[in-house]
Amino acid sequence: MRFRPLVTALLAPILVVVPLAAQAGVPTPPAGWTAVWSDDFDGPSGTLPSSANWIIDTGHGYPGGPTNWGTGEIQNYTNSTSNLALDGTGNLRITPRRDAAGNWTSARIETQRSNFKPPAGGVLAIESRIQMPNVTGDAALGYWPAFWALGAPYRGNYWNWPGIGEFDIMENVNGINSVWGVLHCGVNPGGPCNETTGLGASRACPGLTCQAGFHTYRFEWDTSVSPNQLRWYVDGQQFHSISQGQLPADTWSNMTSHAGYFILLNLAIGGAFPDALNGPTPRASTAPNVPMIVDYVAVTSKGGGTTPPPPTGSAYGTLQAESYGQQSGMGVETTTDTGGGQNLMQISNGDWALYRGIDFGGTAATQFAARVASGAAGGVSGLVEVRLDSRSNAAIGSFAIANTGGWQSWRTVPANITSVTGVHDVYLTFTSGQPADYVNLNWFTFGH
Repeated sequence: MRFRPLVTALLAPILVVVPLAAQAGVPTPPAGWTAVWSDDFDGPSGTLPSSANWIIDTGHGYPGGPTNWGTGEIQNYTNSTSNLALDGTGNLRITPRRDAAGNWTSARIETQRSNFKPPAGGVLAIESRIQMPNVTGDAALGYWPAFWALGAPYRGNYWNWPGIGEFDIMENVNGINSVWGVLHCGVNPGGPCNETTGLGASRACPGLTCQAGFHTYRFEWDTSVSPNQLRWYVDGQQFHSISQGQLPADTWSNMTSHAGYFILLNLAIGGAFPDALNGPTPRASTAPNVPMIVDYVAVTSKGGGTTPPPPTGSAYGTLQAESYGQQSGMGVETTTDTGGGQNLMQISNGDWALYRGIDFGGTAATQFAARVASGAAGGVSGLVEVRLDSRSNAAIGSFAIANTGGWQSWRTVPANITSVTGVHDVYLTFTSGQPADYVNLNWFTFGH
């Protein structure tokens, strides 16, 4: 899901320039800013990026989601190092290939973390230093590189776009010397973000063209000002902004009140955006094998207290359900439970949530408790299960839940678990004999 303008553009002649080298590591945050997360893509040449940081998307869409990733792009995403690899000099290269039959492959990755959002009253910045594919003219028709972020509730749903929000930090098509920054929100088609186009702006890259050299693309989400602001930059020069006051209150809330965002990098071939400017694409003239080169990705924050940490911590504290690292099938909503905050909702058979690096210490935990509510119809019930390190491992404990009097009628339900010590990834899984939603989840904890 990305920007689809309704304008035309002229293409420049093809230009080939030797790529610039990566800089030395991720830049130190400016004064007042704090590092939240980063990857500088150091590693041996020909290896995949860190699986601790990134999920590699494959195929022509998410399972159960829109075909061709909802954009009409034609390539098949793979996990082959032919399409996705470190280059040994501190860069990640995403390289599109075309076989003898004309079939295209490329790569798309997304962060494991999906809770990037500003600290309350503070600012979040998402930044990357990128050289777009160094190809222009007819040889570039259909190239669509992008650096962007999607709202966490999209994971496992795939049909709630654009309400969950999308920030396109850098988009480019057809080798044009321009960077587009776009917000997607609200409803599709139309709505306050004019979908499927989005609310966007563009400009030429400063100095060297976008294709001829590295440029730094940055997005800031600022909750320190009222109304809040979203801002887009290239090489430190702001070229787009959107104020909270430009959008309906419910639209803004829907895209900002959930657990946060995950970050994506991809290089598509063909689709709605490149076709809108110079379609149809790609063509016989389109040149394969020209990579998007990524030096680093960094997330920083400023002010407002502490940015939400990765979903890691003590098993014996209160673990908020919305602080998952990954999930499938659920949504997030504001809770009326004591203490406020958010809860997971619309949980049904087969849904799950992952909480990474939960520390049980050296004294065995034997108890599990969760804060749950249910407005399920009569005869509908299911299990809340705990599994360690893999969803395919046997549950170490569970409890059954049925209607509690309403979807915001909360109770704390305890259960025994098999003794566990040490640090583990915790999976909460949900199993029911009926397809209907049967539980909401606010928080959970463990005990001795």
